[in-house]
Order: sequence, then C-alpha cells, then structure tokens
Amino acid sequence: MRVQGFGFRVQIAFAACLLAAGCRSAYVDATVHNGTGAAVSVVEVDYPSASFGTTSLAAGADFHYRFKILGNGPTKATWTDAMRQDHSSTGPTLVEGSEGPMIVTLTAKGAQWDVRVKKIH
Repeated sequence: MRVQGFGFRVQIAFAACLLAAGCRSAYVDATVHNGTGAAVSVVEVDYPSASFGTTSLAAGADFHYRFKILGNGPTKATWTDAMRQDHSSTGPTLVEGSEGPMIVTLTAKGAQWDVRVKKIH
C-alpha cells in the first residue's frame, strides 16, 4: 500500500530547497523606549500600510514589535505624556523588502529615531 504519492515527495523536496537556500521574509525588529521620565499612554508607531502600539508604557520601559514592510512610506510616532499632552514625531521613510533594527526613544522634547533598516531584496 502506497501512503505517500509523488506530489507529496515533490512538496517535501521543494520545502527542503527553500530551507537550504535560506529563504526568509524581511522584517523590522522595532523597539519603542520610554525615555520621558514618566509613564506615557496611547503609544502608536505608523509605518507603510500599518501601525502598532500599546495603551501604556512605564517610564524606562521598552515595547517590542516585529513587522514586515509592505509598500514604501514614512514613519511616525505619537503618544500622550503624563500631563495628557499629545506628542508626534515624524521618522524616516521605510522601503518594502528592508529589514533590520529600529529604535524609537520617546523623550520630553520629541522622539529620537535610530533606524538601521536596509533593503535586502
């Protein structure tokens, strides 16, 4: 009795080739650091085609998020400080097919962007 057909073996061989070739999806490893000295709320980072965030971030805390860039466009961080003042900071433009680390440090005077994202495809 034959359990595995020819098609199944082809699929397994194809999957093995992809793994051997190192095929993987490009992603950005983002960290938002609260360097304001006080808790902040409604933290959001916009990037091409989507956004991520958290409802609150304690003083000195980090929020990590990993995403794939779909399309090209600007980045932007928004947050509300402990005095309920809204803040906004425009970051760099990201390009589809890029990957690497991105650190957004929120401060009392705005945001500092440390972006080391490079196009790999």
